[in-house]
Amino acid sequence: MNEQLTDEECELEAMVRDFADTVVAPQAYEADRTHTLSMDVVAQMGDLGLFGLPFPEEYGGQGGDYMALGIAIEALGRVDQSIAITLEAGVSLGAMPVFRFGTEEQKQELLPDLLAGRALAGFGLTEPEAGSDAGATRTTARRDGDDWVIDGSKQFITNSGTPITRFVTVTAVTGTEGGRKRISTIIVPNGTPGFTVEAPYDKVGWNASDTHPLTFDGARVPAANLLGTEGSGFRNFLSILDEGRIAIAALSTGAAEGCLEASVEYAKSRTIFGSALSTRQNAQFTLARMRARVHTARLAWHHAARLRDAGKPFAEQAAIAKLVAGEAAMDNARDATQIFGGNGFMNEFPVARHYRDSKILEIGEGTTEVQLLVIARALGLAG
Repeated sequence: MNEQLTDEECELEAMVRDFADTVVAPQAYEADRTHTLSMDVVAQMGDLGLFGLPFPEEYGGQGGDYMALGIAIEALGRVDQSIAITLEAGVSLGAMPVFRFGTEEQKQELLPDLLAGRALAGFGLTEPEAGSDAGATRTTARRDGDDWVIDGSKQFITNSGTPITRFVTVTAVTGTEGGRKRISTIIVPNGTPGFTVEAPYDKVGWNASDTHPLTFDGARVPAANLLGTEGSGFRNFLSILDEGRIAIAALSTGAAEGCLEASVEYAKSRTIFGSALSTRQNAQFTLARMRARVHTARLAWHHAARLRDAGKPFAEQAAIAKLVAGEAAMDNARDATQIFGGNGFMNEFPVARHYRDSKILEIGEGTTEVQLLVIARALGLAG
């Protein structure tokens, strides 16, 4: 990997990998077992500047780019996907919409704490009837004097109920135009009357990640909490998702690599029929395929990130990266579990956690089918 990175990027990768191995990995099993997000780990990520990586220094960021963010997320994803998604969502879905679309006043007020890891924010897009089809949004926001009044519900919202969650940005229908819904994005601070963060989900994986359904029942916020212009929410969230797909691809690559690393080590130490499992050709071929998946996934997300950071079109490449990397993570998790045999079915082994965690990588931030649709459209195949 290092030949593809600058010296500064190599230093970042080494730093985060060391942090992942010495701080994140030792607590991962217990955090997963107890469904607990370690706020101490979050605070340490803030101290390292990880939440501020792709933001300018004027708001408290590190002055880096999306490539730097992906490097950090991949390194964390190797050992704990829950911590990696906490960083990914905190940046891509929490802070980035404010940076991209907020007023200068909103940026000055909200970004410093988000970029320092002192606060987190969620992005309320998905609803019971509106996932990939965000145009089916039913949550509404109506003007009442100098306020927005919000009614509806959201589901699967990451970082929405932590002790340091400051707000969620929600998509809501604010009217119609030309027979189509006009979707806007509005900042709703935690603690707003009528805004309820419901009990956390009992999930298959990402158990240490904070995820809740949200309910809005006449939640009233100032009109100034509109993020971007009215009616721009649909277009804005699509651009946020394009960037987020690069970050999820980086996370997926890290997960695939974590499975490979654990499997190689286990195969070398596991004796079967008098010799190391790693000497068996079937195991060697499995590990070789796992290595090829990691390499391909990494090239894909690196390419998309470099395009994004150069200001070039990258939506198709982001979709390809998420498709390839998500499948690599799931395939490597399955193969790693097989290499580990019965031990792979025990939650104390990281590959078991990766097996449970990795499926969502083919669903969240746009399903595999959505990525295929984006790629097909880029080929001029849309009907």
